[in-house]
Amino acid sequence: MKKIQFQIDINASAEKVYNTMLGLDHIETYEQWTAEFNPTSTYEGSWKKGSKIYFVGTDENGKRGGMVSEIADNVPFQFVSIRHYGILDGENEITEGPEVEKWAGWLENYSFHEHNGVTTVTTESDTTDEYLDYFNTTWPKALDKLKELSEK
Repeated sequence: MKKIQFQIDINASAEKVYNTMLGLDHIETYEQWTAEFNPTSTYEGSWKKGSKIYFVGTDENGKRGGMVSEIADNVPFQFVSIRHYGILDGENEITEGPEVEKWAGWLENYSFHEHNGVTTVTTESDTTDEYLDYFNTTWPKALDKLKELSEK
């Protein structure tokens, strides 16, 4: 497992960036920046610490799939930590077995640091060599979209 990190400066308050990133005011803002990962990306559940949350989308055949996760921590406007522990296959949660074992427990962390009206967002994610190129290409695009949405 490897840790990858990306950072971007956004000309908006930490509160606005946080709310935009998580889609708290309008879920569409979450869906728009995460569309870089999957055009049908959304979530179901709560961002409250300890809550289960599904990160879902549909594949080219319209089948629902995604991640089963828990909000490990959430300090509004400062930090969010997501622990992934399963996958969704249609309506079925899979939380054990070979498909899940290679990445179960991975963390995805977001930090928000505001200084003089500029918020620095830092993402840190666990990954493997298999996904490294994909994330190195996709994360910067997703963060650019988040910047665009937050600065509106």
